[in-house]
Amino acid sequence: MTAKTYSISELARELDVTTRTIRFYEEQGMLLPTRRGQERIYTAKDRVALKLILRGKRIGFSLAECKTLIELYDPQGDNRNQLEIMLGKIAERRLQLEQQLLDIQQMQLELDTAEERCRAALLEVPETR
Repeated sequence: MTAKTYSISELARELDVTTRTIRFYEEQGMLLPTRRGQERIYTAKDRVALKLILRGKRIGFSLAECKTLIELYDPQGDNRNQLEIMLGKIAERRLQLEQQLLDIQQMQLELDTAEERCRAALLEVPETR
């Protein structure tokens, strides 16, 4: 039985990305298709790697972090190490988001204060006609 392979257009269509996106990740060394003439042939491992990249990017991981996680993936092995590192990265990202949320809330308070001062100052300025 032959392992399932994908063309670049099949992979792009299935994962709803452009072929240019796939080529970019290939240039970064994150996907390693074989070639049949000019045609790129992607394996199930490439498909999983691309899914990990896309998921990682959605939750704010850098390309370097995604690459680290992909390098730890072993389709036949124990992925305990990969999963533990992923959990650590998720915890780090959660802390970053919590800090960003606090920063946004602080900025909103500062905007409220600035707005109140502007409105109060406007009441003191005589109207001109």
